[in-house]
Amino acid sequence: MKKQNNNENIWIGKQDLKFDEEFVENSMKEFVEVPFQENSSEPVSAFAPSRRDFLKVLGFGIGAATIASCDIPVKKAIPYVIKPEEIVPGVATYYASSFVKGGDYCSIVVKTREGRPIKIEGNKLSQVTFGGTSARVQADVLNLYNINRLKEPKVKKADKFEVATWKDLDDTVKSKLNKSSKIRIVTNTILSPTRKKVISDFTKAFPNTKTITYDPYSSAAILIANEKSFGKKEIPDYKFDKADVIVSFNADFLGTWISPVEYSKKYSLKRKIENADKPEMSRHIQVESYMSLTGSNADNRILIKPSEQGSAILALYNELASLTGGQQLANLDLNPKAKKSITELAKELAESKGRSLIVSGSNNVGEQIIVNKINSILNNYGSTLDFTEASYQRQGDERELFSMIDEINIGSIDAVIFMESNPLYDFAGKEKLKTALSKVKLKVALAFSTDETSNECDYIAPVSHLLESWGDAMPKKGHYSLIQPAISTIFNTRQAEISLMNWSGTLNQTADQPYYTYLKDNWKQMFPQSGGTSFSSFWDKSLKEGVYYKAPASINVSFKADITGAASLIGKPSKGGMDLAFFETVNIGNGQYAENPWLQEMPNPVDRTAWGNHLHIPVSFNGDKDFFAFNKLEDGDIVMMDVKGIEKKLTVVSIFGQMKDTFAVPVGYGRKFAGLVGTGIGVDFNELLVSQEGLTQYYITDVKVGEKIGVDKEFAHVQYHHTIGVTAKDSKTNEIKNADESALPDPFWKNVFGVEDFRGVD
Repeated sequence: MKKQNNNENIWIGKQDLKFDEEFVENSMKEFVEVPFQENSSEPVSAFAPSRRDFLKVLGFGIGAATIASCDIPVKKAIPYVIKPEEIVPGVATYYASSFVKGGDYCSIVVKTREGRPIKIEGNKLSQVTFGGTSARVQADVLNLYNINRLKEPKVKKADKFEVATWKDLDDTVKSKLNKSSKIRIVTNTILSPTRKKVISDFTKAFPNTKTITYDPYSSAAILIANEKSFGKKEIPDYKFDKADVIVSFNADFLGTWISPVEYSKKYSLKRKIENADKPEMSRHIQVESYMSLTGSNADNRILIKPSEQGSAILALYNELASLTGGQQLANLDLNPKAKKSITELAKELAESKGRSLIVSGSNNVGEQIIVNKINSILNNYGSTLDFTEASYQRQGDERELFSMIDEINIGSIDAVIFMESNPLYDFAGKEKLKTALSKVKLKVALAFSTDETSNECDYIAPVSHLLESWGDAMPKKGHYSLIQPAISTIFNTRQAEISLMNWSGTLNQTADQPYYTYLKDNWKQMFPQSGGTSFSSFWDKSLKEGVYYKAPASINVSFKADITGAASLIGKPSKGGMDLAFFETVNIGNGQYAENPWLQEMPNPVDRTAWGNHLHIPVSFNGDKDFFAFNKLEDGDIVMMDVKGIEKKLTVVSIFGQMKDTFAVPVGYGRKFAGLVGTGIGVDFNELLVSQEGLTQYYITDVKVGEKIGVDKEFAHVQYHHTIGVTAKDSKTNEIKNADESALPDPFWKNVFGVEDFRGVD
């Protein structure tokens, strides 16, 4: 790496920078060739195979290992007696659909072979995601075949779940509900207009029903701040492709924040130089505490502690107010280096009015109101952000859940229906909620698999996978997309909407596909005049393309919030001590995707770790050739963390570009009910989340981390690419052999290469 481009300033990691002798020696062996004897009678382990040889063996090995390890009965292929017209053996069929999980959205094309979905790609016709996808979207095809998914209805008896019929479950639920029942439906963000209509019909049947919406990782402060600032409780349309200067306060918009697939595409358009004679591209400044995926792409980063985020936003506002003659607010403490950088940043922004964009991942209403005011001062509304095509991808407000807990505690709630949500894991007040639920007579979970919440319910109505379902979505105002099944239901499941329609008496029992009929009828009401064509033609075209766009009326806004009151709500910086920041990863989120082995296996693109959450610790540089991590810890060391008397044991990983006196850790791990893949992986930090004014705050102060107490022998950390070809000693024969490939956990490969328990080097 160092010798490439003859640039002596290029290095990767501590060992490379220090010219560690062992590391340099191993890096020189990266592509050492060893003859591969395909027809030899000697066992494969007798040779020291290269990586290429490994791949040759792998071609047969996976098939052999699969056949050897599985006792599968022989099934002879029988041709179709009557072949479906749409299926040609060996030729793929494609369906335009949508990926929707809470507020996560992507317009997709599903590839199927012989009626089985095998691949998901982006839909290039979408004006929201532009043909892009994410790891979460791509991996969802595996969830269809998840062995841990619920396969039939269940009823709890004597603290144990028993299999039930749909008729028994439906009859029991309906018998416990009546017109006067006080019902709460707890859900994550709903993007589907038709699902919302189903809930509206349910509410008409049971007038005392209320929908509680929250998000696993909250953006509620943006919604509330926009309501106070503009009278609109919506997420604006952020136009990263129109901004010359982008400033992000801890918003990981390329990784996990609100609509990363959309934002990544728009961001990339401004980061490409189209004209070499007049090169232009946007400038991106990231203000954050730890290295995020977005921060790693920034031109400049300004480091602050998590508790200083409000101070940094306030400092930028005051600098701009000083330059533009606006109202000054009282500053809060901010580290000198960040303060100096923000002063220079304000000058650059003042020269880019109407061509800049300020975003923030804070869940503090006061801080978001000040961000709105900064965008207003810079004349950005109507240019780089507006509400004409507002985003609906975050609609949750966790204050509603706290209010529901209060209602339960005074005996005001008769039934709670959890609609594909898991607040007993991802809600900051989950312990209070769990205690309160014991007072509710009827608890029903509409769930895909058993999770922390459905396990506490009386009845579980299993829902079908997205690829087995009909539906729709409106991720942004004017942008619509359809969901259509690519396969029939595999198990005895049904869509959540059908359960609600059945219980409310609105289900068309005579229809062959009742929800398809309901969906189509709803679209006929939503789009009565479909561009002058018949509705049938419009419907067929929409199904084929997967998306439909109807330009909304233009909306102009003006800022009207009280910035003095907002400033009083801003979080105060900690007085010394260590801060701990919480964040969600691009693969696991806040636990919604923990059951997927592909996503667990996928390394976090920033810290290069997989299978668990690890404590990010800061690194200091001595200015020459050495780095020192906090407490002289090494990657893979185990420490004990103390947070206000609560202890957590976890593994550390050192991260460059992290603020001094700051730790960071992903949420979404430590699940108790997440199938074979996700259960018990990592540490649960959701129980440490605190709330301010009812909103979840994703940092805490006064954290203590002790000395090393052990080493994590299962630390899953991606090696540097230099280490391909590293050798190790066989514990049985003392023979030196290639070791990287021998670290595989499958016994088949241990027999092939003969090296056990090798962990690699870093």
